[in-house]
Amino acid sequence: MTDGAWDIATSVGVTALGVASARAIETHRSDALIDDPYAEAFVRAAKLPNPMPTTPEELAALSPAGSWMPRWRYMGVRTRFFDDFVERAWVAGLRQAVILASGLDTRPFRLAWPAGSVVFEIDQPGVLTFKMEVLGEQGAAPRCRHHPVPADLRENWTGPLRAAGFDPEEPTIWLVEGLLPYLEPAAEHRLLGTVDELSAAASHIAVKDARNISRTLPAEQYAASAQRWGVDLRTLVHEDGHRDAAAALRDRGWVVVAEPIAAAAERYGYPLDPALAPTIEASRFVTGERGTHP
Repeated sequence: MTDGAWDIATSVGVTALGVASARAIETHRSDALIDDPYAEAFVRAAKLPNPMPTTPEELAALSPAGSWMPRWRYMGVRTRFFDDFVERAWVAGLRQAVILASGLDTRPFRLAWPAGSVVFEIDQPGVLTFKMEVLGEQGAAPRCRHHPVPADLRENWTGPLRAAGFDPEEPTIWLVEGLLPYLEPAAEHRLLGTVDELSAAASHIAVKDARNISRTLPAEQYAASAQRWGVDLRTLVHEDGHRDAAAALRDRGWVVVAEPIAAAAERYGYPLDPALAPTIEASRFVTGERGTHP
């Protein structure tokens, strides 16, 4: 999250494209963990001076070879984990979902939502406009009642969310997939507190919890990506090794489970490359269910 306006080809917009690139690469693998038919279209539509890879073949041709995280299939594991979480929430009967900092997430368009489902996507106006334009060009139709909510998560986002039809009395599926490292610790604390206040009993949440993310790759790899795409991730994230989303949710009455990313990858049968060890150690998946409010 950065100050001021930005477009899809600058600042945090480029990180959203990087995630779409990784999902496109995973989708094109013969043993893909996910299927995102729209991810490649986002990368192509952005028209970056140095295009990001969208297939395993383009990835293999990238130089220097070690400068792109999708090579290690981390994003495939992460996306599959959150997809499975959503499907489990459906089985529990939840039909309302909120995706915070949705970026170029296409779950409203690619998952088989049960009848009566409603999904709210919150992100900066620039990324939502770009996303909906590209999806329109692809002829994509949402498979649920879909409400993009342009809002800055560092400011008042509950008003726009409620205005879009969000019902705080209804159990909610909350997705916080790639947001927290871009927030200052105090902003993360406020955000999780707001989610808790808006969550009826039996709400579910999934979070990718990360600490010291800028230390997860060698400096030369960050430098190579910054030179190629103009954004240095280390300038966008906020470091704090003491942040703990799982503990913050438990303190608010959520029943929480934390799973190391390596364990999830092993469970899917795709152990991550040892070269990704710092990232594996710095991040984990946190899921929780809201009990009755006091």
